[in-house]
Amino acid sequence: MKTKVGKQDKVSIVTLGCSKNQVDSEVIAGQLNGQGYNVEFDREDPNVVIVNTCGFIDLAKQESIDTILNFAEAKKEGEIDKLYVTGCLSQRYKDDLEEEIPEVDAYFGTFDLPFLLEEIGADYKHELIGERISLTTPNHYAYLKISEGCNRTCAFCAIPLMRGKHVSKSIEDIVNEAKNLVKNGVKEIMLIAQELTYYGLDIYKERALPKLLYALNEIEGLHWIRLHYAYPSKFPLEIIEAIKGCEKVCNYLDMPLQHASNNMLKAMRRQITQEETEKLINDIRTIMPNIAIRTTMLVGFPGETEEDITELIAFVKRMKFERLGVFEYSHEENTHGYELEDNVTAEEKAERAMRVMEAQEAISWELNQQKVEKVFKVLIDRKEGEFFIGRTEFDSPEVDNEVIISAKQYLRIGDFANIKITEAQEFDLYGELIN
Repeated sequence: MKTKVGKQDKVSIVTLGCSKNQVDSEVIAGQLNGQGYNVEFDREDPNVVIVNTCGFIDLAKQESIDTILNFAEAKKEGEIDKLYVTGCLSQRYKDDLEEEIPEVDAYFGTFDLPFLLEEIGADYKHELIGERISLTTPNHYAYLKISEGCNRTCAFCAIPLMRGKHVSKSIEDIVNEAKNLVKNGVKEIMLIAQELTYYGLDIYKERALPKLLYALNEIEGLHWIRLHYAYPSKFPLEIIEAIKGCEKVCNYLDMPLQHASNNMLKAMRRQITQEETEKLINDIRTIMPNIAIRTTMLVGFPGETEEDITELIAFVKRMKFERLGVFEYSHEENTHGYELEDNVTAEEKAERAMRVMEAQEAISWELNQQKVEKVFKVLIDRKEGEFFIGRTEFDSPEVDNEVIISAKQYLRIGDFANIKITEAQEFDLYGELIN
């Protein structure tokens, strides 16, 4: 009976969850492909499957469990030979999973890549670190993780339980990884971390994100650099100055605020008040009036009242965020919030999320109308039927606005084009190519 995965085997990596998991899957693929293994993402005919799981909230955990169960059944039916599980869910619930789903050949946590490779029959090769030839994204953009983990103690968040404390990569390693990505055709890099603003404090004893941005800005062939997940408390405004000073850094900042009610901000342990948040947003927009700020809000945290939601919606209407998403609170074991009674019903959470998004929908429609008749540089992401779909520098893939252009006009996926906006809806823009 075969004990190791052979290089002739067809290995499929299935990725669930966030962009950080996508990067992790690309790193696994880079190690295996670099050693001659036959690896693809989501291939249709595998005999070896690696499931990279998410354990962030209930819905994500259930999706991960369902996926594992589906492949476990396929293994029982003889459709696949080997099944491995890695990522956040198995980091958090490894013992439970081993007991409940024994069909899996081995479970690995978020820091167990060398052990996963060893189990398969490969080595962890340092010369392959940062080699991400196979991407889970289209070839023209990629995510780049600049740090791992988080030192914050937000009451709702289980990520430190799964990802550990904050650990920054060196500027040199990040720049080298970015150069490798650009060499393979990447034009846009999205910097991701649980908290971008903390970057460098552990290894450089200072907040080093501005230095990193200036270094990345020098890479030839790189066009766009995008920032995801800044933390509002003690936010260093030098980051905005760096965005302004680096022509390749998009005028875009993803800063999850989670709430606006001071009662909720305190309960969530966010270390900031509504008044401080409002001043921060105004200061950012004063320095850089054309910046697009994306944020997310969390509704239904224990103790949240109708007054808190009214205050949140008023804040959203007042601040007019360019981009906004809403999550419903998930009661997560071993977090501070888990000690509180989960006293907002599922129906109330859904209704509150809908009300916040209704407010944002009106704001987004109003802001998008201001783009009509203007010309924007658009990166073409894909073709769907009779249309090309692209994005401006103010939009990140999958979560933000898209620009829709008739496929009757000649465009190429992965290229930039000057597009005149002819019509705008709440979350979509329509445009035509300007020669």
